[in-house]
Formats: sequence, structure tokens, C-alpha cells
Amino acid sequence: MDEVPTTDAEDFAGVPDGFDRLWTPHRLAYVTGERPTKEAGDGCPFCAAPGRDDEEGLIVHRGEHCYVVMNLFPYNPGHVLICPYRHVSLYVDLTDEETLEFTALTKAAIAALGESSGPQGYNIGMNQGEVAGAGVAAHLHQHVVPRWGGDMNFLPVVGQTKALPVLLEDARRRLVDAWPEA
Repeated sequence: MDEVPTTDAEDFAGVPDGFDRLWTPHRLAYVTGERPTKEAGDGCPFCAAPGRDDEEGLIVHRGEHCYVVMNLFPYNPGHVLICPYRHVSLYVDLTDEETLEFTALTKAAIAALGESSGPQGYNIGMNQGEVAGAGVAAHLHQHVVPRWGGDMNFLPVVGQTKALPVLLEDARRRLVDAWPEA
């Protein structure tokens, strides 16, 4: 019987195989089923973000009752979330002051996105409740997603992969620089 030659994985490192790789380690929490807690505090990413500095927390703008943060899992470059500081799950749970600022920050985010990247349209919305698609159902957040003609291609449809041509940090910096003055 012929002996099968053995090789180590290192023998193949760097050997071209005709495939490109799109590494997304930040998505591992979704693959492994880890979910943020339903409780306020460190387990909630929207409670934790304001406690970090703006760059580390990906904060674009801080208001009195609400703030704007980059989406860690963006649909498109510049995808931001409008969040109240207070840990509430439903839009109807916002105070009148929070509701006014939530709306004002949504308008300001659209203005900053228009100035910084010139999208041709926007998706604006919120998923309230896990069954409605909210990834973090316990802390209200509204998505503002810039859109361009042709930004949907075969990758998300066939490969369940998004190609994002702008790093989060770069998109955040452009939004901060374009944020309208109060």
C-alpha cells in the first residue's frame, strides 16, 4: 500500500487558489448566536456606546437626549443609527423632548450624509420587537441608510455578503465634518 504524503496547512499558506477572501470577523457574534442583553447596561451596545469616546464608540453626534452612531453592521457606507440615551424599546416610550431631538437628529443625519457622500435616496426606519427584525430589540434605534443607484448587486443576493468601499472610521469622520451646526 502506498503511503499518502502528509502536508501541513502552512504548506498552503499564501498559495493562490483563485478565490478572493472577504474577512468579516465582526459578524462572528451573529454566526455564534450571541445577542446583546435585553437589560440596560454594559450588555446593551446602545447603552455602552455613549460611555466611550466618540471615535471608539463610533459616535457621530451627541445631543441632550439622543445621539447618532455608525452602524457596526452597515447596509451601505454612512449607515447611521439614531438612539436615545435612555434604554427604552418602543418609539411610543420616548418623552416629548426625546421625540423632538430624535426627529431633529434624523434630519441632521440626512443633511450630513447629503453633504459628505451625496446619496440619491435614503431608507429611514426602525424595527420594533425581535419579530419585526430588530437585532437589539430592547433599545430603540432608527436606521438612516444612504442609497445610490446600483448599490444593490449580486453579492448580497447570491453570497449574502456586502461590499463596503468605505471604512467605518472614514465614513464617521466625513459625517462629523459635515454635521450641521445647531
